[in-house]
Amino acid sequence: MTWQTRLRNAFTSQEGILFIITILAVLLISLQTDRFLTVNNLLSQARLMIEVALIALPMTYIIITGGIDLSVGSIFGLSAIVLGFVWQDGGWPLELAIILGIVVATVAGFINGAFIVWIGVPPLIMTLATLALYRGLALGISEARSASGFPSWFFEIGAGNTLGLPNQLWIFIIAAVFFGVVLSRTVFGRWIYAIGNNEVGARFAGVPVAWAKLTIYTLSGFMAGLAAWIFTARISTTRSDMGSGLELNVIAAVVLGGTSIFGGSGSIFGTVLGVVLIQILRNGLSLAGMKGDATIVAIGTILILSVLLNSFIQRRLSSRG
Repeated sequence: MTWQTRLRNAFTSQEGILFIITILAVLLISLQTDRFLTVNNLLSQARLMIEVALIALPMTYIIITGGIDLSVGSIFGLSAIVLGFVWQDGGWPLELAIILGIVVATVAGFINGAFIVWIGVPPLIMTLATLALYRGLALGISEARSASGFPSWFFEIGAGNTLGLPNQLWIFIIAAVFFGVVLSRTVFGRWIYAIGNNEVGARFAGVPVAWAKLTIYTLSGFMAGLAAWIFTARISTTRSDMGSGLELNVIAAVVLGGTSIFGGSGSIFGTVLGVVLIQILRNGLSLAGMKGDATIVAIGTILILSVLLNSFIQRRLSSRG
């Protein structure tokens, strides 16, 4: 393959299109408002996108396999509620409450995977059911109350900085590199793509399909618990409605990043671009004076146009090849 072909493929991929759109969005928004490209604003937006970004990493794996996890927002909320109320009402040390919150989220993800793999419940149905179940558990535990009054050290992960960058951004960078390397450079990553392309064929080829799917749903729960801890440390309180609608933002970022909803293709780099672009648009349009409803419409329109553009280019390339 020549360098010209490689370059053409790079810029006509969903990731390439997204990268160009992201650069154009930054340039256009910076011309509309001088508050956008300030250090304080950019660091603030980095903090705001981390929870969605962390959960989007394992969601990329799940969607590549042809699955879906609609329960991540509810797992997020349940984990935060467990963390807050085990500490506030149960009298647990806060360090143990944090661990328990993440463990509960991980177990919730494992339950999703277990029913999908061993019982054969379709991912859409299973995670739609647990969306309601886990949200109901969060409501029952909290009884519509909130937990607050955490000690000052607790806020360090959500509001502190290291080497000039938010602490949670460092966590995301490490996680993104890990998920990206696993997907693109390991046998497990090849299993994920194989399952998404042809699950039956992958099983006959010796891929441990059940184990791989159980792992990624469990990992999705773990990342939702980690994100809940960071979010709680950022806003300093827990509520039972935390994470409502979060799954839609996560799925939108993953699909915008080029991961096929039908499975078999996708990348962590594309997902990161999708998360960044959505946050840039949300912040930039708000700073430019666009009201909330109009911002949602604009972001939705861009999502649709970017996917349509990618589909058009891929069809053109297929017809030539």
